Amino acid sequence: MPDSIQTALRAAERRLTESSPSARTDALLLLAHVLGVGRSVLEVEALIHPDRLLDPEALARYEALVARRAGGEPLPYILGRWAFFRHEFEVTPDVLIPRPETEHLVEAGLAWACEQAQDGAGLSVADVGTGSGAIAVSLALALPGAAVYGLDVSPAALAVAGRNAARLGAANLRLAQGDLLDALPPAIVPDLIVANLPYIPSAELESLAVARSEPRLALDGGPDGLALIRRLVAQCVGRAARRFCLLLEIAAGQGDAASQICRAHFPEARVDVINDYAGHDRVVRAVR
Repeated sequence: MPDSIQTALRAAERRLTESSPSARTDALLLLAHVLGVGRSVLEVEALIHPDRLLDPEALARYEALVARRAGGEPLPYILGRWAFFRHEFEVTPDVLIPRPETEHLVEAGLAWACEQAQDGAGLSVADVGTGSGAIAVSLALALPGAAVYGLDVSPAALAVAGRNAARLGAANLRLAQGDLLDALPPAIVPDLIVANLPYIPSAELESLAVARSEPRLALDGGPDGLALIRRLVAQCVGRAARRFCLLLEIAAGQGDAASQICRAHFPEARVDVINDYAGHDRVVRAVR
């Protein structure tokens, strides 16, 4: 006999309890995905019609997705999408999963850009290591007057970013492949540079669950986690505009070291650290 919505949800929650700290939420999101409805719609349906039956095909699909989640596959990769800064982005195992902490980077970028010009008019913005394009697309949509560039060394990541840009209508975003700022067209002098580069020390990766599922290219920051950040800051010396803002996402505890890197290359800049909502170092900001 087919399971009801409520029975299927309870079974999924029990199965996911050991592998996920958000078993109930995961169970709801996976079933909503199978049924093609929003989570809130499903929750109401489960409350009002708890005995509604799932057809065998839907139940089989649901159980297959639950099995993947129970095996440790990240929920965003199973769903194929994830919410970030007012929008929903396609995500695949070729890109890092966007996280709420990275929204601080977008907010700081928008704050600086809007101080310079309404809608970012006339500004050039570079998102280095764009991945899924979550940062670049968010900035492009919020700053329609700016020319935004999403840069990445990975062709697979740029393909995902391109689909996100097209679906969300970020017409002022251009994507380019290459090493950090070297991917930027030579004639472009960026006013705002944002980057969520790999910042996990290499030796720590093997002990982290994230390294088992998300691309190592987007995680490995070298011996101390700051190798790519050092290279990017050095590149900025010859590429950034006379007046510019550099925003770098970092790990908790890297604020002092990353700030010193920025001050060494830009002694005239104002450098500070933006904390996340938990009070941890999250973004180093250098403004000249």
